Amino acid sequence: MGVSLTFLGHAGFLVSDGEHTVAIDPFLTGNPVATITADQVKCDAIALTHGHEDHAGDAAAIAKQNDATIYAAYELATHFGNEGCKVEPGNPGGKIETAFGYIAFTQAFHSSSFVGQYMGMPCGVIVHFAGTDGAAGKTIYHTGDTALFGDMKLIGEIYQPDVACICIGDRFTMGPELGAKAAELIAPSVAAVPCHYKTWPLLAQSAEQFTPTGVTVKELAVGELLTLD
Repeated sequence: MGVSLTFLGHAGFLVSDGEHTVAIDPFLTGNPVATITADQVKCDAIALTHGHEDHAGDAAAIAKQNDATIYAAYELATHFGNEGCKVEPGNPGGKIETAFGYIAFTQAFHSSSFVGQYMGMPCGVIVHFAGTDGAAGKTIYHTGDTALFGDMKLIGEIYQPDVACICIGDRFTMGPELGAKAAELIAPSVAAVPCHYKTWPLLAQSAEQFTPTGVTVKELAVGELLTLD
């Protein structure tokens, strides 16, 4: 089973096995590096790490146009449920079974609000596609916006991600050097993919210092696809 990861710019990704597609933090409206618009996104699930507009701003529109389900922390899911979206609430430590595998939430050290309203705990997100016909499943860990924390090693050991999408923009999250340490702790088997950088001048403009030891780095251009065979 092939699973593909497509970079939408900033911290957004599409993860697909050809039958099911999950949009993670699909921020496109107002994103200066985006190459597609929100109405071009096709998915059946949306996983949100937290409520900030540069992660959740397009969630309602994309969910409604696709009849997609939003997976998010309890308060954030409740907000979008009140907006008429299909939602599946969760929180760090929990796992939600899906048609394609599961979505789980991890801790993250950041903040979370939407249009000034508190939106619960910020999270990292695990998206797991179950294997078929004897093939192994594929797992993506998106750290969300976060500081470095030691339990990233434990997250890596438990979920054994193939790919880790790691924020490296600095100022509001880890910078490239701390992101590199996070990649070493998580130890994804295929690649560490940097994100949440180069979007605006306030963020780090380069992944040059994102050089984890013993981990392959795959820097994706906006719109570029990484295939996991």
